[in-house]
Amino acid sequence: MPRWLSEEEQKTWRSYILMRQRLDAVLAAGLGEHGLSMADYELLVPLSAAPSGCLRAKDLAAEVCWDKSRLSKQLARMATRGLVDRVPAEDDARGIVVSLTEAGRTILREAAPEHVELVREVFIDRMSDAESAAICSLAEKVKAAGEARNDSAG
Repeated sequence: MPRWLSEEEQKTWRSYILMRQRLDAVLAAGLGEHGLSMADYELLVPLSAAPSGCLRAKDLAAEVCWDKSRLSKQLARMATRGLVDRVPAEDDARGIVVSLTEAGRTILREAAPEHVELVREVFIDRMSDAESAAICSLAEKVKAAGEARNDSAG
């Protein structure tokens, strides 16, 4: 028997969904002004944080929780635009190493300050310290539950 959501739980869930949708739309529009999509940004950030600006494709996919097909298609689009390079891994002929190009680094450097300011304006600055701590705590619990579910399924 399903455990249906109570009226209050439904309100909480719908509020979260609508907040996420609105936040994604605002952030996507901001990145669009720099010629980037949210997907571009999601991949450029971990690449820029990697010590050499390179990550194995499987590690990048794990970092952003994407499947292999989605990652491959997005990387192909980004490579066409000169944002990333993909080369076979030296130690594994089946593996791919993804690297941030200078063009990718430049566009990220240009877009990041405005993106962060937008995140601050529409999200961070709307919270008290207590709300921020609560969201952080909740996010960690949800992340752990998702990882546990993935681990038990795999």
